Amino acid sequence: MTALIIGASGFLGTELVRQAISAGRPTAATFNSRPGELPDASWHRLDLRDIEQIETILDVVAPDVVINASSGDADWTVTADGSVRLAEAAARRGIRLVHVSSDAVFSGADVHYDESALPDPITPYGAAKATAETVVRLLHPTAVVARTSLIIGDGGSVHEKIVRELATGTREGVLFTDDIRCPVHVSDLTAALWELAASEAAGVFHLAGADAVSRYSLGVLLARRDGLDPALLPAGRRAESRLPGALDVRLDSRATQKRLSTRLRGAREFLHKS
Repeated sequence: MTALIIGASGFLGTELVRQAISAGRPTAATFNSRPGELPDASWHRLDLRDIEQIETILDVVAPDVVINASSGDADWTVTADGSVRLAEAAARRGIRLVHVSSDAVFSGADVHYDESALPDPITPYGAAKATAETVVRLLHPTAVVARTSLIIGDGGSVHEKIVRELATGTREGVLFTDDIRCPVHVSDLTAALWELAASEAAGVFHLAGADAVSRYSLGVLLARRDGLDPALLPAGRRAESRLPGALDVRLDSRATQKRLSTRLRGAREFLHKS
């Protein structure tokens, strides 16, 4: 199964490449600014805003499956339009597609969201992600849309870096006690994405951890794992800030978990320090 990973130089994309290479899959990977460091993949520069580049890469690589792990943040032309262009081109060629989406598609008004929940975004990024996943499903009915939450690793994620900087006093800010998500470990998420890619599954799937924790509680778990003093972490309430976005969004992944052999661990488990 020849794989093409879009956004492969990012945190999730790097792990997707690593696992693909470990499994012996012929792997092509795209980047926007600079290629990743894994040498056993073929690297291609790609701007998702350029349909000609998308068409060329799909023709050159001729992948059996494409995993779109790109992150254009709130840039509509990348996150929404680019994902739509990719889905249309993949569908026209009969290429399997796994599109990675986000819990940002939800407002938090209902707190608990299973795979049947309809998007109700309240941020530009969430709106772009919601639009992308909706149009992807229309253009490519056999595609997988995989929503996930905060992605944590073994030290390299943005969330882990923020906690280290806050604990060491090299960064200003606070960790919110009322901003709640269901973090997932990048290795679990990646294994689940590859499992879905290799299956005939289609539709929406939730790939989040089993534990709902606040950003502050997550920070405490990370600090303890890394040998830092959790008492040094500043706490605050997002509701009292002017930052946009949902407060409490908990992806219910139980239905998806029943279909997977990959177990999606909760943060309290994968950050437990024995």
